[in-house]
Amino acid sequence: MRKQIVAGNWKMNNDLDASKSLVKKVIKKLKKKSLQNTRVIVAPTFVSLQKVANKAKGTKVEVAAQNMHQAKNGAFTGEISAEMLKSVGVKIVVLGHSERREYFGETDAILAEKVNAALENKLEVIFCFGEVLEDRKSEKHFSVVESQIKNGLFHLEASAWDSIILAYEPVWAIGTGETASPEQAQEMHAFIRKIVADKYNQEVADNVSILYGGSVKPSNAKEIFSKEDVDGGLIGGAALNADDFIALVNSF
Repeated sequence: MRKQIVAGNWKMNNDLDASKSLVKKVIKKLKKKSLQNTRVIVAPTFVSLQKVANKAKGTKVEVAAQNMHQAKNGAFTGEISAEMLKSVGVKIVVLGHSERREYFGETDAILAEKVNAALENKLEVIFCFGEVLEDRKSEKHFSVVESQIKNGLFHLEASAWDSIILAYEPVWAIGTGETASPEQAQEMHAFIRKIVADKYNQEVADNVSILYGGSVKPSNAKEIFSKEDVDGGLIGGAALNADDFIALVNSF
């Protein structure tokens, strides 16, 4: 049975002290909450990963990295490997975020390599994808999303999908204040689940969690998360405030 997930991507925000303070508040607010089928994940910057992971150990909060390099080691100045993430207690990594694709030139081929490296090192992957506004207006959004998923993930064996979380991000709705309507989100999520079922089988499709990422906030989360194929959110701005983030967790 697939999980409901609220994952907070802190992006390039919060120094070490602010990161420790934020995760401490989130942990405290979740302490008496029965999560049952819900997972709560936070993704701080690299400099805060170890400290946040240490604070979250044994709590209801899981910690993810925002990125990683596909190579095991080598002359890749400024990069971080999967083994390095594991060494500081991280078990999840976000790959393919639209900002990585747009600003750092990450292609589908590069992301497929990163997915392979993560899975080889027993890391769970939150795999991001989504269309830009031009794709949506020209009605190419379904083909764009299908291509990103196929190129990044469809080389995997069905068993590997136990370690995959999907995150649909309509790029035009990230940090813009615009949000896909709950109906638009459901339409795309249902499409995503269908192409996974067509490639593998219905069981794989039914078990994979598909998150929505795009200006989710306490005022709209309940309606979005209530849709049949929306299993939670990959949260940006609202994840930087503990009260707002917990409100999202409470939206299920």
